[in-house]
Amino acid sequence: MTGDLWTAPAGAPDVLSSLTEEQRYRRFDALQARMGGVWEAMRLNHADESVVVVPSITLDRAVAASGSMTQAMEERFLFLLVLLRQPRLRMIYVTSMPIAPEIIEYYLALLSGVIPSHARARLSLVAVHDSSPRSLSEKLLERPRVLARIGALIPNPARSHLLPYNTTELERDVALSLGIPMYAADPRLAPLGSKSGCRQMFAETGVPYPLGMENLRTLDDLADAVVTMRARRAGMDSVIVKLNEGVSGAGNAVVRLSGLPSPGAHDERAAVMERLRAMELESQDTPFDTYVAKFAEGGGIVEERITGSELRSPSVQLRVLPGGEVELLSTHDQLLGGASGQSYLGCVFPAAPEYARSITRHAEVIGQRLAREGALGRFAVDFVVVRSASGEWTSYAIELNLRKGGTTHPFLTLQFLTDGRYDPDTALFLTPRGHEKHLVATDHFESDQLRGLMPSDLFDIVARHGLHFDQSRQVGIVFHMISCLTEHGTIGLTAVGDTPREADERYRAAQRILLDEARLSIEEPPLPV
Repeated sequence: MTGDLWTAPAGAPDVLSSLTEEQRYRRFDALQARMGGVWEAMRLNHADESVVVVPSITLDRAVAASGSMTQAMEERFLFLLVLLRQPRLRMIYVTSMPIAPEIIEYYLALLSGVIPSHARARLSLVAVHDSSPRSLSEKLLERPRVLARIGALIPNPARSHLLPYNTTELERDVALSLGIPMYAADPRLAPLGSKSGCRQMFAETGVPYPLGMENLRTLDDLADAVVTMRARRAGMDSVIVKLNEGVSGAGNAVVRLSGLPSPGAHDERAAVMERLRAMELESQDTPFDTYVAKFAEGGGIVEERITGSELRSPSVQLRVLPGGEVELLSTHDQLLGGASGQSYLGCVFPAAPEYARSITRHAEVIGQRLAREGALGRFAVDFVVVRSASGEWTSYAIELNLRKGGTTHPFLTLQFLTDGRYDPDTALFLTPRGHEKHLVATDHFESDQLRGLMPSDLFDIVARHGLHFDQSRQVGIVFHMISCLTEHGTIGLTAVGDTPREADERYRAAQRILLDEARLSIEEPPLPV
């Protein structure tokens, strides 16, 4: 284990345990230096190229409600099986629990111009057999033999890389254990993606963002911040408190300010503190004291809640390539819900052209800054846009996600199935033949009635009602998170159409058909054989 090139021996986690953080990062930097060569080799169709998919989601334990939902989130990335169209690529896909064979068959059936059995022979599925709601990377690092098995499936580490969902020191250590680079952000850049860190970046890059304050820890910090903000903008009627590491809006809370004493009044701060104690938490399952403890532990921000007669929440997805080039990938309008309309439910692609170009310009500035910081892989910038009485849209950057997110799998599903690209100048997605494509997607189509359906029932419904993806027209439905259908009554879907209206109609029709079939199965259960 000398020199700059880190090659993982068998039982690498045992070796890693003896290394300091500085030593681990030194070895990690040597691995990442290989990513450029791996990336270039991917274009050459080598016989020994491979990718290891570890869709590890490292979240607050309170957010990961169950092991089965964690498994379903890991299966969101099964669209990557479409990469097996490359006739020599081998893929190792790792999950907490085994994936049902019929779900794998469903995704392989999406492959165009490839014999499914040939693709299946190049796919290795590795299950940890641990259903606890913990990070998949954490489970892997506890099991050196599983890591050794994965390593043995990699034909050539010099032409392989790791694809995680998000990146922490856990994913770094998985990469080190396997001896392959990771196509994702360096964990040392994580502070840039926190709520406090991204506000600082927005300020430094000149990207507009809401009035607020960051790096706060206590209720007293929040009270002082709100008093300071009201001195600058007395008309604010509400603010949003956010945990630094909150995900999909679950770490947010709304504080109502209307009716408070005038800014500067002697009783203003006490009144603000009272409103803070009555904050409306987006996560209905989190007690106030728990939220305050999380805020003290990880820190957070408070910022003005942007309001208006017409308000939308678009996002921009970008990536930094191994050579440092920033590539603008897509824009989406996010579909939000929850207690105060801040929880991510789904998306519409592409975002409305009226503001898509504006937000992409701001996002590109942030992307260039991240590239200079050494970022790698996909990331997203979330915005709030508000329409004025004159019809003009004003945008505010609110979050930076240095990871894949809820808009990643719908967009890549569309891109992989159509070979199309998003054009930032026209704000349209076009296939190689110049045809427009649009999508509507969700991870949260939920109903207790859906619990009556098994994955096999879903596939029967798909076949009988034509709820498949039509390769000839390049329109239709792709389902995901299928494994949590029966236990949670939840499923995800991406509806693709040639126009926004068609995509929306397909989306609504699919939901209606599934609910009708679920009701029918309850009212008229099948006769025993």
